[in-house]
Amino acid sequence: MVSIPDRRRNTEGPEDPGRPGEQREPPSREEVTEEISREILRIHEESYGAGAGRAETFMGGDFVIVILDDPELLPNEEFLIDNGKQEAVSLVRTQYQHAIQATFRAAIERATGRNVVGFASTTAVGENKFAAEIFKLD
Repeated sequence: MVSIPDRRRNTEGPEDPGRPGEQREPPSREEVTEEISREILRIHEESYGAGAGRAETFMGGDFVIVILDDPELLPNEEFLIDNGKQEAVSLVRTQYQHAIQATFRAAIERATGRNVVGFASTTAVGENKFAAEIFKLD
């Protein structure tokens, strides 16, 4: 049998690794919008296998709006558009966005710390392509 020397018990728990009184500030509005833009662009890239030229996020009051400028289209979408079926491509993309909205909502909720209570999405695939993701927060 091995005996353990009598140790003083620490009833206060482990020591805080930070400096006393040091507090981290909440993220700035710019940091939040940059995170949202990155995350929404990442979700698009993973979902479609293609991204967009850029993503820009706007926040105001209880709304977050993400614009994806110049989304990359898949070869089958390009074919449909070349054959006059722009509306079909827009409709399918918009429906797909709604189908995966839980993923979008989670990204917005993580970045803002607020619940998403509404979601709208649209995609324009004409000469000036863009997608808009709109989130209403609680």
